[in-house]
Amino acid sequence: MQAIIFCGIQASGKSSFYIENFFNTHVRISLDLLRTRYREQLFLRSCLATQQRFVVDNTNPTVAERSRYIDMARSARYEVVGYYFETSVQAAILRNNTRLGRWQVPERGIYGTQKKLQKPSYSEGFDALYTVQLLPAGDFKVQACAKNA
Repeated sequence: MQAIIFCGIQASGKSSFYIENFFNTHVRISLDLLRTRYREQLFLRSCLATQQRFVVDNTNPTVAERSRYIDMARSARYEVVGYYFETSVQAAILRNNTRLGRWQVPERGIYGTQKKLQKPSYSEGFDALYTVQLLPAGDFKVQACAKNA
């Protein structure tokens, strides 16, 4: 089974990437949708108990935040894959400004996430790591990260 952990600031393309690449194969676990950590844990535990593939579609900016998912997935013998969404704060703010209602994030939230963002590494327990960039035309550029990087 496979656990995918997204990492990146708000409006960096994470949810769009999920829809384009994993919608038909992986359950989406997202605080934007579930709204509480309790609900998130229920979904996560259910996926692990039933051996369901899943994507954690949150910002997950720090090693500590990612470790909760990595540790649980590893304990359940999942392959753990990370996707790091690389973007500038300015580009994220421009994309965020096209969002409506509760989906729009206050700018200070984007800056705050960027400030604590730690690029993921294999030492955290990932089996594979990729860097994702959202291109101006709306396509994604995905590159595998070298294990020694």
